[in-house]
Formats: sequence, structure tokens, C-alpha cells
Amino acid sequence: MVVDDHPAIAAGVQAWCAEASPPVRVLDVGPTPAVAWTGPGADADVVVLDLHLGGQAPAYADLRRLVDAGRRVVVYTLRDDREAVLTCLDLGAFAYLNKVEGPDHLIAAIHAAARDHPCTTPTMAKAISADDRADRPRLTQREIDVLVCWFACESKEMVGRKLGLSVRTVTSYIDRARIRYANAGRPAPTKAALVARAVQDGIVALDDL
Repeated sequence: MVVDDHPAIAAGVQAWCAEASPPVRVLDVGPTPAVAWTGPGADADVVVLDLHLGGQAPAYADLRRLVDAGRRVVVYTLRDDREAVLTCLDLGAFAYLNKVEGPDHLIAAIHAAARDHPCTTPTMAKAISADDRADRPRLTQREIDVLVCWFACESKEMVGRKLGLSVRTVTSYIDRARIRYANAGRPAPTKAALVARAVQDGIVALDDL
């Protein structure tokens, strides 16, 4: 689902998706987030969202509503300042790209979002590496160990085997980390969002992903 009020951008994203390998099927396009809630767009696995739609105010409220409903949102916009990137990540955006990054990065982010795989775009990496905010939750060492192992594994079962834990225990540690971030006002509802938080807070390095 592509939400962008510039027809040329929307058409370009559609063309990139059609030419991707594997191809990405665009269910619908539209100039406002309303198209993501009705018709074909309501069934989209991923929503590509422009941050500025029909005005100067960023669409943070629309992003929050989509994330709260469990939608995976890839923000694709002209803004690349740290404040906008970190705000969108804190609201739960799956990935954030500046429109100059082009089709390769956008398609990779869409594929990652559809599979709930970690994704760090150049725009995200730049903002995250300069993040010096102090609102970082304190994770226990065991929670950190489980998270780092989970980021490197395809499943919680693999984490359990490596660390000698049951899947239920692995899930419990991950859920505790999510709760700590939510309580700090930095929700991480997806694996990719939790990776972004961990990179922001120096738990893992970008080079390790």
C-alpha cells in the first residue's frame, strides 16, 4: 500500500515494486492514509507512508494509528533530519528512508517489513549513530544476551537451543525488554523495532547486524 500525495512518486514506487526480485504486489495507492483502511489497502502487509501529506505538519498521528493497529509502516519521505527519523522510530515505524535513497533501499525495506526481518537504512543509521538521548531503559544482562542472540537467529527455538532455555523463557525475556521500552515511551512492537532500539542504545553495533 503506497500513501503519497505526489502522483509521480506513487507511480515510481509502483514501477520499482513491479520490477523487484521477488516482485512486490501493490494493492492500492492514494494521497491520504484513509486508503490504507478501506478497500484493497486494508489487506496490505506493508504501508509505504510519506511523512508530509497535503501540508507541512508531519503525519505522526497517522503513523501512530497504523502502528497501533499492527500495520508495518515504512516511512518514505524527503525529510532526513534526526528528529523526524527518531520520532518515527519511537512511534513504531518499521523503517525510515529519505527519497534520495532510491529503489534498492526501499524494496529491501519493504521485503524486510513483510518478513519482519531487521532493517537499518542509511538514513536510520545516520540518525541512530547520533542519538544521544538519555531515556534509555535499563535491561538486565540476561535480557541483553537473549536479545542479541535473537537478532542473529531466525527463530526463538534456535535461541533456546543456543542458550539452553525454553522457548517460553526466551519469549518472556523478549517481552520484558519490550515492556521496558514501552514504559520509557519508546515502543518496540516488532523485531525490527526492537533491533532499532538496541542499536540506538549501544546494545548491538550496526556492523554486527
